[in-house]
Amino acid sequence: MPVEYILLVFLVGILTGFINTLSGSGSLISLPILMFIGLPPHMANGTNRVGILFQNLVGTANYHRQKVLDIPMGVKVAIPAILGSIAGAFVVLEMSERAVEIAVAVILLLMLIPLWFKPKQWLEGKDLSGKKHNVILRWLIFFVVGMYGGFIQAGVGIFLLAALVLNAGYNLVKANALKVFINLIFTPFALAVFIIQGQVDWGVGLILALGNAIGAYFASRWSVAWGPAFVRYVLVVVIIGSGIKLLFF
Repeated sequence: MPVEYILLVFLVGILTGFINTLSGSGSLISLPILMFIGLPPHMANGTNRVGILFQNLVGTANYHRQKVLDIPMGVKVAIPAILGSIAGAFVVLEMSERAVEIAVAVILLLMLIPLWFKPKQWLEGKDLSGKKHNVILRWLIFFVVGMYGGFIQAGVGIFLLAALVLNAGYNLVKANALKVFINLIFTPFALAVFIIQGQVDWGVGLILALGNAIGAYFASRWSVAWGPAFVRYVLVVVIIGSGIKLLFF
């Protein structure tokens, strides 16, 4: 691989690791770049998971050190997400990627309504400790999010954030920490499917992973230090940019 491609993949890894850890949809940048350097679409999709895995490993460790990670809750919701990610990885070859992209773009842009006009719950969370939860509904929500993550990964962080804030009551910083942890748990299962199918370029993946890990390290530190308001504004920008990218490019 030419030196300029190695540098490009590394720098893109830093950028996407930062965006993915702080909000989501960084894979909308990394996937096209991996295809640009010559990887077929499905191999790019599989190789991208290597970077995601390392990014989430670093982010989870950092959030745990800063004591904002609710591991028991993460394990509970990760179980349906794991099952969904395996299913999503298996069906990826059977679905129209363009149809999924349009649907995701519309959902992301609709998500701006509560994020922008009802920011209090996103910033402060909501005390749901005394509320009786519908376990089946929660499992269904995280199964569907995990399935999407197994299918294409791009944007799954934003859907996890929405589920953790609106369904579980966390503020954006704590939801971010949980999102990274849940991603860490279910990514290896989806990655295993791509490995079995021979759809991972390990050389490119490890270069991307190094960049992703660096980006995740700084994002996980800054999100705690700067608070939920900072994360919310980043999330708004990323959702708008991702929606436009999916719809028109």
